[in-house]
Amino acid sequence: MKKSYAKSLKEYDKPFEFEADKILAAMKRFKDSKKKPTSIALDEKTIKELKKIAEKQGIPYQVLMRVLILDGLDRLKKAA
Repeated sequence: MKKSYAKSLKEYDKPFEFEADKILAAMKRFKDSKKKPTSIALDEKTIKELKKIAEKQGIPYQVLMRVLILDGLDRLKKAA
């Protein structure tokens, strides 16, 4: 299987906007929904990029990461 890196895809060169409903869904904290804290090691450059994009979107960068992960999972499910 050939490896593919997200940054090499042409679709990532274009500007993008997140859907408001996805952002709101990622930000909601349901009473019955428990979130488990996780840890991921990212280089400083990646964190700065996330913070910059999140600031432009007007959301916290942790929410941006959650949106990206949830969006990636949806794409993987559809591709399978």
